[in-house]
Amino acid sequence: MSCLMSCLVGAGLWLALFTSPVRAEGEPMAAVPRHSFVADAARAAAPAVVRIDTERSVARQPFDPALLDPMLRDLFGDPAGSLRERGQGSGVIFDAARGLVLTNAHVVDQVDRVEVTLADGQQRDGAVVGADPVTDLAVVRIADSRTLQAARLGDSEALEVGDWAIALGSPYGLERTVTLGIISSLHRDINTLGFADKRLDLIQTDAAINPGNSGGPLINAAGEVVGINTLVRSGPGAGLGFAIPINLARSVADQLSSGGTVVHPYLGLQLVQLTARRARDNNRDPEALLQLPERDGALVQRVIEGSPAETAGLRRGDLVVAVAEQPVREPRDLLQQVERATLGQPLPVTVIRGPRELNLMISPEALPLPG
Repeated sequence: MSCLMSCLVGAGLWLALFTSPVRAEGEPMAAVPRHSFVADAARAAAPAVVRIDTERSVARQPFDPALLDPMLRDLFGDPAGSLRERGQGSGVIFDAARGLVLTNAHVVDQVDRVEVTLADGQQRDGAVVGADPVTDLAVVRIADSRTLQAARLGDSEALEVGDWAIALGSPYGLERTVTLGIISSLHRDINTLGFADKRLDLIQTDAAINPGNSGGPLINAAGEVVGINTLVRSGPGAGLGFAIPINLARSVADQLSSGGTVVHPYLGLQLVQLTARRARDNNRDPEALLQLPERDGALVQRVIEGSPAETAGLRRGDLVVAVAEQPVREPRDLLQQVERATLGQPLPVTVIRGPRELNLMISPEALPLPG
């Protein structure tokens, strides 16, 4: 054997010695894992993930009868009437005994028919139990609850940025689709995404969420549901996905499944965040329309007519700096306190108006329903 060959053989034996598993004589070799944690997590949650197909009636856009040839009218009939519009989304079973599915409110909005496809391909009729458009959550009941399996619900408050995030659902009708990413951010205000009629702090993830994923679960590495996928924002190079925290979803689902409605206290304010630095920059501008208090807080942009805030005397330009004796550094601080408030019970609010600090009492009312 040549010197080179001897050296190679020796090196190979050395590598085998230090890289092979150490085991006692007669002990079998340890099995090499065949699947990743993603496969294990998806396998645990998949039986509870469903596809939701819907139908709704939409008004047909009528033609001007004067522009329709009489012969064509005889051939095609009256073009007025309604059309059947089909939609699709995802959902997750959270109560197997009662056949309850959690999904998005926009998936089942004003639908006439709901069909639920289970993970094993069985199709069953469903009915909308209740929906809350403010949080974009809804509960659907499956008519036949036999053989259903519920998902394990986790704790969205325990999430940290960088945790694994796995999205399940039926994007574009492709059932049993799994995508992987991380938790990119927490407490993302939905109003900053252009949804002024919603009240949500969202989980942001880079796990791919596409049309059809809406209502499906976002799970952690242990296979527990930590969010309900709700929307995606596309941008150059990547998409941003968002999910409703499961702690909020669980609370809303409990109220909807018991036949109740979800009541959201409101004050009737439109707010923007103000920082001391931003206020100083504004005040140095000789063309500034308003001198702002150089403090952090929630600046009142608009007071809605007839609202509790107007009744209490709040004005445009007021800076809210405290509510219920808790500091307010941004609008989210105020909204969180309002969500916890009791309807009709006065809520102490501290505002800065010009050089004065005022203490006002506002009695929250139920958020008016759209329309």
